[in-house]
Amino acid sequence: MAQAIHPDAERDAYAALRRDIIFGVLKPGDRIVLGELKARYGTSASTLREKLLRLAEEGFVVGEGKRGYFVAGMSPEGLREIAELRALLECHALRKSIERGDTEWEANVVAAHHRLRRMEEEMKAGRTEVRETWKRYDWEFHQALIMACGMAELLSVHGSVFDKYLRYQMRLLTFRGDVAAEEHRGLLDAALARDADRAEEILRTHVAGGVEHCLGGPDAAAV
Repeated sequence: MAQAIHPDAERDAYAALRRDIIFGVLKPGDRIVLGELKARYGTSASTLREKLLRLAEEGFVVGEGKRGYFVAGMSPEGLREIAELRALLECHALRKSIERGDTEWEANVVAAHHRLRRMEEEMKAGRTEVRETWKRYDWEFHQALIMACGMAELLSVHGSVFDKYLRYQMRLLTFRGDVAAEEHRGLLDAALARDADRAEEILRTHVAGGVEHCLGGPDAAAV
């Protein structure tokens, strides 16, 4: 008798598969074998095919006809393109948030920065086992900064772009230590001071610095 699939597994398959691609459990160029993934995610082949189509539309996997699906590749050019798009979207949303943000927005930004700062200290101490939490808090801080922009579609697109950028970071496990931490502090201070020009300047420096650090590191050949 076929094993019943729990509805929650059907719903969670997309999120789990996407997460495993972003965090490098499934590596660039890996062939996606449905039989293996059915067991891993506890879902059906038909559900996985639906999720793979969605992930292909988002650029996380590629379909190659009868050969099936593969995890999308990575390249220095791809990272630079994603970073440029991220900076473009995030800077615009950041300006709008600084213009429109209220005291609740300020409080959320401060709280998100506090969590990130604590995790940055853990990373500086060499505890790389917290890397997924560190990047989650990094994402939450950058999201908090732009959440008051009032543009739902922009936030949705930015979220997808940020995840592609994150995929490169997790592949190369890059952490810039005090430099990145101080840039995050500068973003916080500029946002609270309602200094959009300064905030954008720091953000562009922050994204560009992350790219160069990734590509200049010892694991750059991984892309």
